[in-house]
Amino acid sequence: MPRENLQDLVAFLAVARERSFTRAAAQLGVSQSSLSHTIKTLEESLGVRLLTRTTRSVAPTDAGERLIKTLAPRFEEIESELAAVGEMRDKPAGTIRITTTDYAANAILWPRLSKVLPDYPELRVEISIDYGLRDIVADRFDIGVRSGDQVAKDMIAVRIGPPRRMAMVASPQYLGRLAAPKTPQELMEHSCINIRLPTYGGLLPWELQHKGEALQVRVEGQVTTTNVYQKLEAALAGLGIASMPDDLAQPHVDAGQLRWVMEDWFGTLPAQHAFYPSRRQSSRALQVIIEALRYRG
Repeated sequence: MPRENLQDLVAFLAVARERSFTRAAAQLGVSQSSLSHTIKTLEESLGVRLLTRTTRSVAPTDAGERLIKTLAPRFEEIESELAAVGEMRDKPAGTIRITTTDYAANAILWPRLSKVLPDYPELRVEISIDYGLRDIVADRFDIGVRSGDQVAKDMIAVRIGPPRRMAMVASPQYLGRLAAPKTPQELMEHSCINIRLPTYGGLLPWELQHKGEALQVRVEGQVTTTNVYQKLEAALAGLGIASMPDDLAQPHVDAGQLRWVMEDWFGTLPAQHAFYPSRRQSSRALQVIIEALRYRG
């Protein structure tokens, strides 16, 4: 297809999107008759009808639908790239919305963003704490932060942290009442502090690992929370055994407030990743945030 016919494809996408020659013509700044001629010429050059026209509506044919699915994302990427190039003239500005867990926000996001944001006063960050697996496109987030195994394959993912051990801990007071478990079977006899997942409503299973073998167990207990910091507080209060990233528990173990439980069964928390839709990869503001979060260990 000649290069000049790219404008014809833009015209076709406008009509298909608006389902109206009148509205598409107004959007493109051309006459309705001119637009109709453009679409007819395009259909003749391709040798296939792209739109079904009636007196009341316009709808894509099967061939038209296929062309839309192929072209629309590519034109969107071109528009995004052009906007990003223009954006590079100025300092990053606007709001970047991020959905993440409380642990990732406290352990990774805030320590790194606090060093960068003062350099970009026109750049704003909005962080939403959520354990649900949000659809960042549908929910209008710019960045999602989750474990690498939870990132959809159609997203651009950037590693922002190392894998962490998932430790089990309990207070000396709790372990003074009940002997520390040594196996998953014995763990079932204890009061374990759970997290309930908002996405599915179920309890988050515990990921254990022993001699290279991974094991997923479901435990029960008196306390169920909605985030890991509440689990930590419950464990410190002597209400049971809790599973959490080892770096979160370490200061309290060092202070004698908590003890490791079943160390040879500690699992691994996959590395945290920041992810975003590919069409936004050139956003200047987004790239500033991504580069600030990128893991360089």
